[in-house]
Amino acid sequence: MPWKGEKDPYRVWLSEIILQQRRVEQGLKYYEKFIAAFPDVHQLANAPERSVYKYWEGLGYYTRCKNLIVTAKNISKNLKGKFPDNYDEIKKLKGIGPYTAAAIASFAFNEHRAVVDGNVFRVLARIFGRKEPIDSTEGKKAFDTLARKLLDKKSPALYNQAIMDFGAVVCKPVPICEGCPFKQKCEAFLNDKIFSLPVKGKKVLITKRWFNYVLLEYEEKLAVRQRQEKDIWHNLFEFLLVESGKEFDKEEIIKEVKKKKWVYANSYEIEYVSPVCKQQLSHQLIKGRFTKLKLYSKRGLPPDILWIEKKELRKYAFPMFINQHLKKMYV
Repeated sequence: MPWKGEKDPYRVWLSEIILQQRRVEQGLKYYEKFIAAFPDVHQLANAPERSVYKYWEGLGYYTRCKNLIVTAKNISKNLKGKFPDNYDEIKKLKGIGPYTAAAIASFAFNEHRAVVDGNVFRVLARIFGRKEPIDSTEGKKAFDTLARKLLDKKSPALYNQAIMDFGAVVCKPVPICEGCPFKQKCEAFLNDKIFSLPVKGKKVLITKRWFNYVLLEYEEKLAVRQRQEKDIWHNLFEFLLVESGKEFDKEEIIKEVKKKKWVYANSYEIEYVSPVCKQQLSHQLIKGRFTKLKLYSKRGLPPDILWIEKKELRKYAFPMFINQHLKKMYV
């Protein structure tokens, strides 16, 4: 893990944002790509936003990428490239909460701050048999208090890295208890509660949505727009969208396309309708189809449409839901 022992706050910040709710093996390649493309905060701040989103493509949680750009510009321009050197000032930056601020303050500046991420929650809950829900306000306070009590005063950064690594490598969701140095004192191990801890109190409600994407092709170019709504995939690119409350067949999709006046009689031909595709997000299940229409006229289409050659599509950041289809069709 190239960020281990790292003291550059820019690199610590980048690694923490990328690794949020991601396994190390998932985040590693993204971290390496970002460092290669944007080795310092000035280069990240001055990069075209479309390029930054393209490097982020596939990580999900695109609001984090948006906040990353905002904070990079703030540090580069307003703070002259100097990262704040204490927890309170770091926490004022866009997109940085208590956990990330504590991580940066601890790892980059050796500040006496306990870092409590998902791995630490799991280790502390199991070893000490703590049953407070980790997604509750009371639970977070209780675990933060315990973590601060345990924090090594002489080497807080080293201790924080050690307990986080322990949770990532040994005390994983499916742990390696054999040979664990804590198993003789671990409440979860001794009481057969390994898979019951930590406790989560809130049940995630999944919203189901149907996205019917329409690929309009005119003179070897496809119609693309950028998502500007306050919704998932903000600032990413997509094809023209018909969202429905249920599954649409080919006839229903064409009916909606005509209603929106994207096509007219005898102005198009249907090239294909894909099978149903789906993608599970943290709080949403996206299902839908891709319908490709070849146009003989582009009269009446929305003014925010970009016409992109197929070979140029890979330069734009699309949601994974669309990318999976593009890879089948054009790559």
